[in-house]
Amino acid sequence: MATTGRAVLEIAGNVKPDQLGLPSPCPDWDVRAVVNHLMFWSAFRSELAARKESAPADDPVTEQTDFTAEGDWFEVLRTQLDRATQAWSEPGALDGDTGLAGGSMPAPVIAMMMVGELVLHGWDLAAATGQRLDIDDATARAVYESTAAMAEQGRSYGAFGEEVPVPADASPLDRVLGLSGRDPSWKP
Repeated sequence: MATTGRAVLEIAGNVKPDQLGLPSPCPDWDVRAVVNHLMFWSAFRSELAARKESAPADDPVTEQTDFTAEGDWFEVLRTQLDRATQAWSEPGALDGDTGLAGGSMPAPVIAMMMVGELVLHGWDLAAATGQRLDIDDATARAVYESTAAMAEQGRSYGAFGEEVPVPADASPLDRVLGLSGRDPSWKP
């Protein structure tokens, strides 16, 4: 998770304010929405899941929070993603069950979902802003396996689009992109 987080931070650190309104590979989401989604789920909620904690009822951080409205959003992302990564590396983080949005699943499944969030939305951010996400093949293969196990369920909830066919010799990253409903050749 730490390596993937660093790759996403490299992309996010290069996002310019005038790029926040650009379209992204996620239908109906611009760059701002991708950044906000990454910050909410991959940083703030990921840390809580790793610590097996629930968000307080009066938590000011919600899915509707526009983190990019603050000039220091990248520093907030860096700090919070570091906290989430650290939390997942602590003893016991991968033991038992934990949850994200009300349901409970084995902690290793949630941890892999968080890596998948970083890979997929990190790629979305990179593609939308003319950058390249550098993810090693082993990570992309692991995310593919995790995504394949929940792809149909994800589609039923609208988390993934219909699978986009990719060539048989496609890279592991392109394979997981296609599986999740993304066109690896997407351009703004």
